[in-house]
Formats: sequence, structure tokens, C-alpha cells
Amino acid sequence: MAGEEAAAAAAAPEAAGPGPAQPPAEARPDGGEAGNGGGYDGKCVFCRIARREEPGTALLPCEYEDLVCFRDIRPGAPHHYLVVPVEHMGNCKTLKKEHIPVGKAEGRKMKEKWCSMKKMVEVGKTVLQRNNFSDLNDVRMGFHWPPFCSISHLHLHVLAPASQLGFLSRLIYRINSYWFITAEQLIERLQTENAAS
Repeated sequence: MAGEEAAAAAAAPEAAGPGPAQPPAEARPDGGEAGNGGGYDGKCVFCRIARREEPGTALLPCEYEDLVCFRDIRPGAPHHYLVVPVEHMGNCKTLKKEHIPVGKAEGRKMKEKWCSMKKMVEVGKTVLQRNNFSDLNDVRMGFHWPPFCSISHLHLHVLAPASQLGFLSRLIYRINSYWFITAEQLIERLQTENAAS
């Protein structure tokens, strides 16, 4: 919501320092497109950021090649990062059971599919620790629930310290609201929905 609209202006001078320039990535030969998961959407600012096509957005170190992490350019907290899959995929409402890791088969299976939710959370925790934030009990991680997300590319908000969210941020990133779902709630929801089917 507040932060992801701002990501569209990621190439603006006030954004985080420039990242390394690389040639534009090609679209997938099989025609992966927005909302379908996988591939590249040249109109999606997060696809362009993930492929380093937005020089005004610096990517933070990330231990997984299928995910990127960068600072939200309109932070809702002293630490506000976005964890985004490199491959384009729709919002959190499009996720299925396979996006939750299952045992040791996760690595291979997830690489063929999409990123796993738990890997996104792990990256969020790691980037906080690398930026000298260690109280992982004072963190809010989650997703805006459609239609309350302005960029239709899955992205995890990582905000800390949650205890220092301002009034507007407490509203925008409110737990148990119609517009924001925590990563834990989403994982639980996917497990429950898939157990019922």
C-alpha cells in the first residue's frame, strides 16, 4: 500500500543508492506474464528492480538467487524492507500449498516452482540482523491483501521495530485487518485451505 506505490518511483534520486547496471532481462520464451506466476513482466517495477533495471534501487545482500531484498522508499518504520521473488508472480492471494516448504525436497521443488513463503521470512530476518536489528520479537512481516496492494507482484513487508510504527503505519500494516495479513497468518491459512481440499 503506502510503500509499494513508492517503489514505482524507485529510480528517483531520493531512492537508495544506485545498484550495478545490467542489461535488460528478456521475457520468458513460454510467455510467463503478470498474475500467472513465473517469468518477467517489463511493466512491473518489481520485476525491473529484481533484474537491476532500476538503477536508483540498491539491492541488499540476499542468500537466495530467486529472491531480492531492498529498502522501501517510503518506510513505515526505522527498518522497512521488501522481499520480492525475482520471477514475477501475482499477489499473496494467488499462493498455493506448494509455496510452503515441505521437508528436504523444498530446495529442488521450490526452485522449479516459485519461492517459498518461509524463505521470504528468513531473508527478512537476515536483512534485519545484518542491519543491526536483533529483537526479532518486535518485527512485523506481512502482505497487503488484494485489492489493497498497488503493485501486483508478491512482496513481503519487513518492518521493525513494530513498536515504533507511527499512527498511519499502524493502520496500513494492521494485524487482523481486511487489508494486511502477516506472513504467519498467510502460511497458516494456506495450510488450512489445503488440508480441507
